[in-house]
Amino acid sequence: QVQLVESGGGLVQAGGSLRLSCAVSGSIFSINAMGWYRQAPGNQRELVATITSGGSTNYADSVKGRFTISRDNAKNTLYLQMNSLKPEDTNVYYCNAGGVRLRGMVPVSFDYWGQGTQVTVSS
Repeated sequence: QVQLVESGGGLVQAGGSLRLSCAVSGSIFSINAMGWYRQAPGNQRELVATITSGGSTNYADSVKGRFTISRDNAKNTLYLQMNSLKPEDTNVYYCNAGGVRLRGMVPVSFDYWGQGTQVTVSS
């Protein structure tokens, strides 16, 4: 099994910063793409940023220049540095990871989500 555990959410004033972390654990053989997504109640989950195993990044237009995604492959950990936060960034943020895990001795693909962490930005 693979587990994703997020941390770092909270309440911050507009203009402030938060750093989210997502630790991936389990019988992991390799992790390919990782990403952060967010979802408000009643809305669809939307992409915030993704990063490949080689470090290539992609951002939603709404966060470009304010958010930075990064990963520590040695620690199997994903980060999201969020600066200049706005009230409209208020959401539950989810991390996602896909790759290959070991089921016994057999490599199988995986795609898992974290449990989500609340980010609230007050005006």
